[in-house]
Amino acid sequence: MSNPSPAAVATPLNQAPALRSITFERGDLQLDTGLLDFVVRSDVHTWIRRGGGIVAFGETARFTTSGPGRFAEAQAWWREVVAAADVVDPLAQPGSGLVAFGSFAFSKTSRHLSRLIVPRVLVGSREGKSWITYITDDGGAELSASAAEAELAAYLDEVEPEREPCSGDRIAPGILTEEQWMTAVSRGVAHIREGELSKLVLARDVVAELGSPISTSQVLRELAVRYSDCWTYSVDGLIGSTPEMLIKVEDQTARARVLAGTLDRSTAPAGDSGYANRVLAGSEKQQHEHEIAIDSLTRQLEPFTRTMTSHSEPFVLELPNVWHLASDVSAELAVDSEGNVPSSLALVEALHPTAAVCGTPTTVAGELIRELEHLERGPYAGPVGWMDATGNGEWGIALRGAVVETPTRVRMYAGCGIVEASQPVAELAETWSKFRPMIEALGLRAPLRS
Repeated sequence: MSNPSPAAVATPLNQAPALRSITFERGDLQLDTGLLDFVVRSDVHTWIRRGGGIVAFGETARFTTSGPGRFAEAQAWWREVVAAADVVDPLAQPGSGLVAFGSFAFSKTSRHLSRLIVPRVLVGSREGKSWITYITDDGGAELSASAAEAELAAYLDEVEPEREPCSGDRIAPGILTEEQWMTAVSRGVAHIREGELSKLVLARDVVAELGSPISTSQVLRELAVRYSDCWTYSVDGLIGSTPEMLIKVEDQTARARVLAGTLDRSTAPAGDSGYANRVLAGSEKQQHEHEIAIDSLTRQLEPFTRTMTSHSEPFVLELPNVWHLASDVSAELAVDSEGNVPSSLALVEALHPTAAVCGTPTTVAGELIRELEHLERGPYAGPVGWMDATGNGEWGIALRGAVVETPTRVRMYAGCGIVEASQPVAELAETWSKFRPMIEALGLRAPLRS
């Protein structure tokens, strides 16, 4: 993961700075590819779906933490930052004004540092409106539209060159070999059959060793174009395109998209339009896995809501690499005795980890994950996204992604929901289908398997 340059750190570590922020409406971006024309650097922060979202550059402030209290500590820091900030935001809509990007470790025991990063300049676009936000910790800095555009232009001057695949590129095994991981799946199934838990999510990693430096911006553009219905994210070296929205908060409304149940499209028979519905939606094993995931989320979200609705039956979500069983959940958030609505990050703390990325019961599944995976998940399957000064935000689950460890080393992750009917060989094949978005975006090919 990348570290801030010395010039970017304006205050002692984790001390809440006094920030000034101003937002200007830009009108329609009038770009053929929307925000993708701004994705030109390896250090860009992104949250993009269907051409809209947020792209940001630079770093005005950073908060890092780890352990069980990582979400609460980040919320406390953000409240201090917002309380001390001078924010001018005539748009007053989700994603405008003061914004922080965030990435949190999957596990409370992880050594990986969870983080919130306040950028220096941000471009946003949604529902036909676009804007630019300039954020500074310099009390004497000029806050004007021309100053904001100049700051943005300075970042856009340094365009990252695209990368061509080369003979030195290869995909290497991760912590476990395929055989070792399938053994872990078998052991997980045995624990389920013993009645210790009903679902377990097991992940594995592979490493892309590149013969030339990665072009992170190129990878992000590839993902955003190919997987336009997903949320393409980039925060401090964590990159990917997730199909799963953990929680989205706009004013008093919360939304989530839950996925569980997967079918690889590469093995589908040609011309069979009903294949996904018949094989995926008609599978008792896949339906059972999905039911566990949706029940987990709605149960954890319910205490924060006045009303909540979800699909009575999951629908089949079609992505370029796979089909998923999916359910969308919508809720009106309850107001507390002081008239406050829970922030997006407060809901993240309540919901993470869901059964879709951990298992159920959570405590038992978490212990087995540490025993069987032999893997430091770091930010993989943890919350990634953004929040603004009013508590609005969008937090996905960091799936279909990777961590850029060095310019020529990229660690990719994929996981599967394991239930009693799971077969190790089928689960291994599913991981390769989930690695595919990153492998293709890097310009690589998956190794041939016997």
